[in-house]
Parts: sequence; C-alpha cells; structure tokens
Amino acid sequence: MAAALTREGGEDAFRRLFRFYRQRDASDLRGVVDFSAPGGQVFRSQLSISSVSDQDAYRAGLQPVSQWKAYGLSGYPGFIFIPNPFLPGCQRHWVKQCLKQYPEKPNVCNLDLHMAPEETTDLWGQSKEQLRRRGSSKWEPRSLLEKLRWVTLGYHYNWETKINLLLDGLNKSSVVIFQSCQNDLREKEKKYSANHHTPFPSDLAFLSEQVAAACGFRGFQAQAGILNYYHFDSSLGIHVDESELDHSRPLLSFSFGQSSIFLLGGLKREEAPTAMFMHSGDIMVMSGFSRLLYHAVPRVLPNPEGTALPSCLDQAPSSDLPVGSVIEHSSDEDWQVCAKYLQSSRINMTIRQVLAEGQKFPEESGTNGKGQTPSEDSYHENSKAKRHKPNTVS
Repeated sequence: MAAALTREGGEDAFRRLFRFYRQRDASDLRGVVDFSAPGGQVFRSQLSISSVSDQDAYRAGLQPVSQWKAYGLSGYPGFIFIPNPFLPGCQRHWVKQCLKQYPEKPNVCNLDLHMAPEETTDLWGQSKEQLRRRGSSKWEPRSLLEKLRWVTLGYHYNWETKINLLLDGLNKSSVVIFQSCQNDLREKEKKYSANHHTPFPSDLAFLSEQVAAACGFRGFQAQAGILNYYHFDSSLGIHVDESELDHSRPLLSFSFGQSSIFLLGGLKREEAPTAMFMHSGDIMVMSGFSRLLYHAVPRVLPNPEGTALPSCLDQAPSSDLPVGSVIEHSSDEDWQVCAKYLQSSRINMTIRQVLAEGQKFPEESGTNGKGQTPSEDSYHENSKAKRHKPNTVS
C-alpha cells in the first residue's frame, strides 16, 4: 500500500507517505522499522567505545558505551540509531529539565510571541497544580506547559521576514499543499545570528558531547538546541536541518515519553522516506550523507506497552550517583507533574553544532543587533490548531 502511494502523481513521494502514516490506523502500521526487533535493512553499527570513559557515561546518566546497541540503515550512511542507552531512572532528569528549567528565560519559546515577558516567567510554577489535577477530559483548559510547542537554546533562529497566513476555510488538499510550501519557505528563511545567543545548558552539553564522542565525533560542541513538545495530535513538518554553518558535525536527537513515527528521506522530496518507530530514551544521530536528508514526524503514538507511560520511566535514578553527575534527583511531587504531562505527550531534544572550530558568523547587513524570535509553530504542525487559528511567522 505505502509503496503504491509513492508512485501516484501529484504530490511528492515524501508528502504522500507523510499523509499515509498520519492517517493510518495505529493498529495497522506494517512496514515501519522497529529497532527493538531489528531486521531487513537494519544492521549493527560500530561505536567508539574507548572515546567515552564509563565514569563520564555514568555522569551523563548513560550506560557504559560497551553496553549500548547501535544500528544503521542500508542506504543511509551516517545514520545511527541507539535504542535507549540511559541508566534506569535517568530519563526523568531530562524530562524535568525540558519542562521545568529549559523553558525559563533567557531561553526562547513559542509563548513569547504573543504573551508579555512576565506572563511566560515560571511556566512550571503556573502550570504544575493544573497539570497534577488534570482529568481525562480533553475539554479541560490547557496549562501553559501544555501550550508549549518549542524552546530554543544557545544560538536561536532568526526569521528575516514576517508572513501572516490564515488556514481557515481551506479544504484538506489545500492545507496539505500549503503546509508543504510553508515548510520549504521556512527552511530558506531560517538562520542563526551571533546577536541572538543565550548560554547553552551545561548538563545537556555534557550529555551531547558523550553521545557524539561515542559515535566517533570527539570535540563536538553543543551550541544550539530546539526542544519540541508534541501531543497526540501533533506532527513535525517535512524539512532539512541545513542552517548550521558547519555540516561536518552530527545532529543529535533524544526522545522521551510517548512513541512516534519518524520518516527519513533523501536529498530530494521525490525520494520516498523510510518509516521507523522512536520510543522513550531512543537517540538518533544524523551525520555525513544523512546529515542533510529530509525528515519529519507524521504522528505521535501511545507507547507500545499499552501502559500510560513506558516502563523505562517507572524507576527513579539511583541514590548513589557518581561524583560530578549532571543528573539531579527529582522530588516525587515534581515527577508527578512530569508523569501527568507525558501521559499524552512526547518531548524531543535536537542538538547541533552551529560553527566549526574557529569559525565565525558572516557580517550581517541591515540588522539592528537584536535577534528575532522564531515563529510560533516553527516546524510544528498541529492539525486542529492550524484549521482554527491564524499561523503567524515572526
């Protein structure tokens, strides 16, 4: 069925498969690569075990690299998939950071675009009681944390033009065409700026450096990150991450919470992508040839274990953390809020190195020295939200 879709006329092959997996019944997802049961085009990938000491792995909340499993995909050189290498309980730290710490100023989030600075301060404090009390009804008002779509860290994206676009009244085919063009336009407009930078979190930088080193990229510098917050009706549009000035360094992707389908395509959108599952704790590395390939997330899925949360999130971190660990213990109260959020959500952290060693940004003409914030949806597509409200790119 999926193969036949790629041969139809009209839309490009990537968009057709994006729609196919977005609309497919969750109980019938044949043909999606599952790295928990690898086979077919999946093969074992070698890691640089000696590049990361066991102590540094422990400090980052990771198992020793010798215990990781890593896989590649035929036809995608430079792509590495690492199924959950985290130590028991340590995913909780990164979930809490993404919900409690990283959205705080001076970092930038989608809510900054239409709320006053004082209103977007302490999103956690404003949301935790509402989240803790949340029931099962989807009609309950959403907390600010549930309205969070993205947070950017380190070097932030700039947007050179403003586009006001209204989707109301468009039929489904028009929306599909519009979203496809919109994502292409966003990629051409997006860039980083030396003038729009905030300190990159040291704990996340350390984690990223260890994972990159294990994959053969010693000296990786985590300089920019985008955190995406998904719900069951969310998706990530088709795009290429090409705005970084240095493409020789990998793109690192970390997932937590509910599962998703990830599509990895080619250098052109006419090439049909490969679909794969991503589960909580999984890490993807896109490097070399695979660094500039089209990719997308058409849908978020309940974790396959059938429980509210994946079992890997059940356990708290060990009480005996190593000296210098970046992992912090969460209080039971804090984790209750995080767990409630994750019952219908997925968090993804994507980390990049923007500049090569010694490289600088080119001089910018016509700027006032102040950085601009990215659009509210960035790459995010939310089918319900987009049909009912304007999408403003700033």
